[in-house]
Amino acid sequence: MKKIKIRINNLNCFYKKKPVLKDLKGEMEEKAITTIIGPSGVGKTTLLMAINRLYESIPDCRVEGKVEIKLNTKYIDIHKLPVTDLRKKVGMVFQVPNPLPMSIFKNIAFPLKLSGIKDKEYIKEKVEQALKDAFLWDEVNDRLNDSALELSGGQQQRLCIARAMIMQPEVLLLDEPTSSLDMEAALKITELLKNLKGKCTLLVVSHYTSLTKEISDNVLTLKDGCLKITENSKIVDESSVAN
Repeated sequence: MKKIKIRINNLNCFYKKKPVLKDLKGEMEEKAITTIIGPSGVGKTTLLMAINRLYESIPDCRVEGKVEIKLNTKYIDIHKLPVTDLRKKVGMVFQVPNPLPMSIFKNIAFPLKLSGIKDKEYIKEKVEQALKDAFLWDEVNDRLNDSALELSGGQQQRLCIARAMIMQPEVLLLDEPTSSLDMEAALKITELLKNLKGKCTLLVVSHYTSLTKEISDNVLTLKDGCLKITENSKIVDESSVAN
């Protein structure tokens, strides 16, 4: 029997008065990779932003309904948590890598320092582990003080994943994490995601059939305001999904 990490019930999202998500219902399995596919513009990214309340920073965006996450064996409505606490539990990685204009080390350590952690040895250990978890340590361990902006696109995306994982989130949201990368970099991200699912629950938005079939434990199609379970063998070609 599958253990459920996220429950969504009657979720509605509006930009100004335009509905983007309508009466959405669905569940996401714990410590598994759930991929969300569907035509462009149906609200896949909006769904991720609703789960970690990033929509609250967007003017004229409004969400109704319930999203619950299981924390310490109990389901908790995300709107009953302080947003800073929620985002420690629910990390997010965006389509285009967004390293901060600072060193590789400081990029990864930033969430820890933002949380008030000052123990330098602890921070050093956590940064090293996060980089190892992101398959990046061997590539950057001798240049941690170099600017993160000097990394390749694929390395920057893995750095962003490491930065998201350093707080040990229980859920990691990824919005098309390979779409801006070449094939070699995308394959590294694919292997990384498969490795991370033992540590947390992953929810991935993807347009790419090959990525979806490679990594997914569960596939949900978002279309016409509904989340429907889709078998891997029935995933259609990306050209008919993305347009």
